[in-house]
Amino acid sequence: MRMRAKLSWIPAALLALAGAGILSVAALAQAGTAGPFTAAQAAAGGEAFRGNCAACHGANLAGSGEAPPLAGPAFFANWNGRTTQELFNQIKLSMPLGKPGSLDDDTYAAIVAYVLKANGAEAGTAAFTGATSVKIGAVATGKVPADIAQPKPNAAAAAGTRRRAAPTVRTGITFAGTVKTYTPITDAMMVNPPDGDWLMHYRNYAGWSHSPLKQIDTGNVGGLQLKWVLALDEGERQQITPLVHDGVMFVSTNRTNKVQAIDARTGTLIWENTLGPAQENIQNATRTMVLYGDKLFYPATDAKLYALDARTGKIDWQIQVSSYGSDKVGGMMAVHGKLIVGLTRCDDQSVQDHCWIAAYDVNTGKQVWKFLTIADKGTPGGDTWGNLTNDQRSGADAWISGTYDPALNLTYWGTGQAKGAQAGLHTPVLFTNTTLALDADTGQLKWYFQDAPDESLDLDEVYEKVLVDEGGDKNLLTVGKKGILWKLDRATGKFLDYKETVFQNVFVAIDRKTGKSTYRPDILNHKKGDAVAECPSQEGGHDWPATSYDPDNDLIVIPLSQTCSISGGGMGGNYEMPGTDGNLGRISAYEAKTLKPVWSFQQHTPFLTGVMTTAGGLGFVGDWDRVFRAFDVKTGKTLWQARLGTTVQGYPTTFSVDGKQYVAVATGYNGGSPEQRPTSILAGELFRPLTGHAVYVFALPDRN
Repeated sequence: MRMRAKLSWIPAALLALAGAGILSVAALAQAGTAGPFTAAQAAAGGEAFRGNCAACHGANLAGSGEAPPLAGPAFFANWNGRTTQELFNQIKLSMPLGKPGSLDDDTYAAIVAYVLKANGAEAGTAAFTGATSVKIGAVATGKVPADIAQPKPNAAAAAGTRRRAAPTVRTGITFAGTVKTYTPITDAMMVNPPDGDWLMHYRNYAGWSHSPLKQIDTGNVGGLQLKWVLALDEGERQQITPLVHDGVMFVSTNRTNKVQAIDARTGTLIWENTLGPAQENIQNATRTMVLYGDKLFYPATDAKLYALDARTGKIDWQIQVSSYGSDKVGGMMAVHGKLIVGLTRCDDQSVQDHCWIAAYDVNTGKQVWKFLTIADKGTPGGDTWGNLTNDQRSGADAWISGTYDPALNLTYWGTGQAKGAQAGLHTPVLFTNTTLALDADTGQLKWYFQDAPDESLDLDEVYEKVLVDEGGDKNLLTVGKKGILWKLDRATGKFLDYKETVFQNVFVAIDRKTGKSTYRPDILNHKKGDAVAECPSQEGGHDWPATSYDPDNDLIVIPLSQTCSISGGGMGGNYEMPGTDGNLGRISAYEAKTLKPVWSFQQHTPFLTGVMTTAGGLGFVGDWDRVFRAFDVKTGKTLWQARLGTTVQGYPTTFSVDGKQYVAVATGYNGGSPEQRPTSILAGELFRPLTGHAVYVFALPDRN
């Protein structure tokens, strides 16, 4: 589980300081009475915690990544003045990850008992219930018992086993068939994709998420009808991009690593290969696959990279790109016969687990080049980490797919924030939170621009790099979690301009000439265990749902989120961004040339798909509350909408078969911050099903 606090769980004193600085840590209380739970409850709670919570919060409750600590000084500083009943309600509202409220009350009570024990409380004779209301500081100390602070290796291993284990599924070709007509995809087709295809993650190398199709337009989109729907395996983070070539759609399922080829016109399954393994609590989404030549490339959740025959689904070759820890394949794209791949979840403090971007030969899987996104001692940028050893340097995940300029032969990737021991160092620590321009054939670094120096707020700048030409200017536009739209010269990396798209209080200044940003003093100087108010929250002003560039109107259309958080000091909490009137989701359009705002549309629930635009003057986007909508790209006005089975999540695509245009989108109900943080605020107010993974396809009515 990952705990998320909605607005009602944040003490008023914390919210009052939300725009200011550090929230000071109180001295640890001294427990004087027995805890309101039994030893048997705490023991049962330990088992329940290891089965449902330890994958995120750690076997020692110390927290990891976005998951806050549930024991120790940071947790106790936030919770010593609050009650056990508040803790029970908070846990029930926010866990397990993606399935809050799914356990029975006795199990939740046992987990609370274990959390209290982990904070130094002694067992008593009375059993804890959800109605028990005792001030936590009266029974706990915040001092973690040695056996919990340093669990035995088998306990940690058991937690890891529970994280990865899943029911056994049949693997291999589970439905045999052959695509009748399939044209091998060439470099020329990648540079200029056929109008009716969606060959790659953003449709084109420039990252536009835009289609030239215009059969469906502002005048007739109100007549869109569902043509077919195909259920996908349930569970885990479903955020896919349906790829389409020659009338065949390719989709995958994150939990079971199942890949399917489908007749894109009818929804009829052509072939299916269940690669496996089936896993639980993966903590990573499979957002795209890659089509190139006669192959379909798939990144499995066990960090294997598969090359499948696109006609049959049979394995051509497979390689293990990493065997370290919980490493996963992140972004992917194909250029010049090379599969360019980013590594993610490579967060351990070990020189063997440095993140990277690498290229592999599409025919053999042999590695062609590798660029380390963590600069070691003695390498360019290595001195920016100060005296930290190479083993202490971590982060800079490349978990979002890059873009590519064929004329410059440069591929553009973003990296995530620094992790681990270096958090709070606030020096550049290259190449974290950086836009990188690499030679696509050699991996040589041509230039870099660091959007934000080292930070410990999980506000990374890894997201899509959109390439736009304005006359003779070759620009790159990108927006990250801080909600700042950056504009760079993509030939040189020179900073050109920026625009704040949402309220942010992290930076106090950004230099208009250099783009250099300055953090709030309290963020620069905060100590471990101190809670910090940040806008945006770790959900990000902008996260993985991709922007779209509409070349007909020179508009960049951005899905935005409007939440803030108290972080860094235990469970903290999430709250609505100031001035948003409870609207957590927003779509905004900006003129790409000037960055001037053109229009905005906001609503109570967040948007959880990328934006797709078309030459028909339309934009498409989906949201948490199951609504998939089409809007006028010039005004943002909604022109059509449909309510689907569960949250609309992933990347919409459009394609044509036999002269007819279709629109595809997937649904999913699990994920990281963009899912979990607004869900914690909406819990108890709105309902959305926790089943319903599927792909939906729409089109205009057939003519008789």
